Amino acid sequence: MKISYNWLKQFIKIDLKSEETAAILTDLGLEVEVVEKYQSVKGGLEGIVVGHVLTCEKHPDADRLSITTVDLGDGIPVQIVCGASNVAKGLKVPVATIGTKLFDKDGIEFEIKKGKIRGQESHGMICAEDELGLGTSHDGIMILDDKLKAGTPAAKVFNVENDEIFEIGLTPNRADAMSHYGVARDLRAHMLQKNSNIELITPSVSTFRIDKRTFKIDVDVKDSKLAPRYCGVTISGISVKESPAWLQNRLKAIGLTPKNNIVDVTNYILHDLGQPLHAFDASKINGKITVKTVAAGTKFTTLDDVERTLSEEDLMICDEKGPLCLAGVFGGKNSAVTDTTNSIFLESAYFNPISIRKSAKRHSLNTDASFRFERGIDPNITEFALKRAALLIKEVAGGEITSDIVDLYPKKIEDFPVFLHFDKTSKLIGQELPKETIKKILASLDIKVNSVSDAGLGLIIPSYRVDVQREVDVVEEILRVYGYNNINFTKKLNATVANSARTEDYKVQNIVATQLNSLGFHEMMANSLTTADYVKLSEVLKEEQNVMILNPLSTDLAAMRQSMLFSGLEAVSYNINRRNGDLKLFEFGKTYHKLLSGYDEPKHLTLFVSGNRTAESWTNTGKPSDFFLLKGYVNSILSRLGLCKLQNKPATSDVFAEGIAIASGNDVLVEFGTVKKSILKQFDIKQEVVFADFNWNMILKLINNKIKFVDIPKYPEVRRDLALLVDNTIAFDSIYNIARQTEKSLLKDINLFDVYEGKNLPEGKKSYAVSFTLQDNTKTLTDEQIDKIMHKIQKHLETEVGASLRQ
Repeated sequence: MKISYNWLKQFIKIDLKSEETAAILTDLGLEVEVVEKYQSVKGGLEGIVVGHVLTCEKHPDADRLSITTVDLGDGIPVQIVCGASNVAKGLKVPVATIGTKLFDKDGIEFEIKKGKIRGQESHGMICAEDELGLGTSHDGIMILDDKLKAGTPAAKVFNVENDEIFEIGLTPNRADAMSHYGVARDLRAHMLQKNSNIELITPSVSTFRIDKRTFKIDVDVKDSKLAPRYCGVTISGISVKESPAWLQNRLKAIGLTPKNNIVDVTNYILHDLGQPLHAFDASKINGKITVKTVAAGTKFTTLDDVERTLSEEDLMICDEKGPLCLAGVFGGKNSAVTDTTNSIFLESAYFNPISIRKSAKRHSLNTDASFRFERGIDPNITEFALKRAALLIKEVAGGEITSDIVDLYPKKIEDFPVFLHFDKTSKLIGQELPKETIKKILASLDIKVNSVSDAGLGLIIPSYRVDVQREVDVVEEILRVYGYNNINFTKKLNATVANSARTEDYKVQNIVATQLNSLGFHEMMANSLTTADYVKLSEVLKEEQNVMILNPLSTDLAAMRQSMLFSGLEAVSYNINRRNGDLKLFEFGKTYHKLLSGYDEPKHLTLFVSGNRTAESWTNTGKPSDFFLLKGYVNSILSRLGLCKLQNKPATSDVFAEGIAIASGNDVLVEFGTVKKSILKQFDIKQEVVFADFNWNMILKLINNKIKFVDIPKYPEVRRDLALLVDNTIAFDSIYNIARQTEKSLLKDINLFDVYEGKNLPEGKKSYAVSFTLQDNTKTLTDEQIDKIMHKIQKHLETEVGASLRQ
């Protein structure tokens, strides 16, 4: 937000330097990010003086040039070569002296230097209005008032305004400070705290009166919840033209482009008092004005000449033929003020902030008006701002006020009470402030003290302070005016050492992150917002469990993610498309699920590996990453966390072409495998991607258990491998379940360590290399026992899934 210092001084008479004022505003919470100089004429006409042409003769070597002698007021006439056809003896003209810096039409600076033109010396330049930035004409030099004295600075002649502009990084909660009046109000509160009895100057509207009651436009507000207050008045006999220089300078100083005197006044009041206004061409209003919502699908063309499709929730200003304005956001093209407008209906209103915010977002419109309405303006300044604007319009455009003010305010928005406890105030601030100081600060902020007791103060908060709703908000107001820098710090140094368990989430997370980083992984952070359509890529995910955003920025950010796979694949695709295909990525994050009993936000650790294991070089040909590389990474993490005695199980997720899970009993710790090509195709990924998804909550739960000690088995375990030839349709979990059911007591582990499809295999077949670990805790297994168990497993696999040993 930009604030003009000259404009600010219309509300509060201070003589502080801009740097001092900027520091005060920053201390008050209105952080001044930069202070810029502003001049109504670029360069401020520095070095330009009034010159008196003493002589004017034709240039001997150029028909279109003249040699003049000009008095610059110092008694030493100078010679200037001029190419203007209207230069003549006796004229008073603006002269750019040697060293003056001017600006061309593109804003590029150039300096006036002593030189020769066709052999004749020239000591300056007689200027046209476009060369000075005073207009666009270049028909000839400017001719000034003959009464002006030679040597008079041009800045005095043309009343160049010099200003300083504060760029304030305003926080969204400070709706009360979104105007020059609001900033002045805060500045006054600070000055009163410093015992400077300074007055806040409120513009007077005492001269407002109805000239004639000849042009009344009735207003009907259909929904007072969406439009709690609506004011309007007609002004007739106006002349739409360019605004006076003072008004243009005010708007230009804060970065606005003047349009015409009517629109400029509404913009001026918006930045002056913080009240948005809108002017309708009254001749284009058919019948009465109705404030209401319209049917969904209604077409409406806004001032930017864009046809928009309205929602049934959009609040509209309508006449009997249809919409005229998107309330609080943007005007309509068909009711806009033009050069031919001679009467207007001037609107000043308070609209429901939530309604305005939704409409602005829905139509991708962010205007100065919507910016203020959606944050909450002062509902009690509506009529005052209307009167102030009407008086200004009469001043700059003429005309007469031709109706009474319509003010529909069925239910007044009341100020609200808050009780401030003295002990809580001292506790939050960290220092006890004198009670009189607290009262003085509150009074300077327009917060009324309704009752006083030993315990605290009963306060009435003005309705325009929408950000001060709780006791703690009042304490914050007291503190920012009193000054954070004025709070004393104790000289006593207290130190505490937090008792943090070694299994705290952040500690375990740092251990794993460090390990992964040493293995060549890079940490990523994906957006938790994603498209709701991703759940369709997996049957495990349910559309009804999507946590939808009520007011999404786009359909691509409409839901909270149910899986971290898809946001990770977006990152993989992004890198591959930029020729960074050898990837090792990991992410800690949450997924979000809507359940019948509420919401669930489990935490995960995910790994993504794709491309070559190591960079290709003359000593190392690229070897692609695969399932077994990822399995090594997964096992190393579990081993580092001390998780052992785990079992391999089939993966339940259908995102894997081949995958397994590692579990502790019935609790699955991690699922990993090769991502299906059909899913990769959705992200335009053509290379293999292996993915691991850790249930981080379960891992934290297991490592939080006390360490248990068991005897190391006295008897050895035995491993047997089978190379099984199975149909392409057979998944590893079928083999896993059959083996588990076949031998329940001695079979300790089943592991898939190779999958092969390709040459030398029958069509429709694939090869699984599966290891079986056998162990008896009471004795050593004999070959006869082992062969019997393996034969039994093999037989069941042949019978139930048609598996055969690969030759």
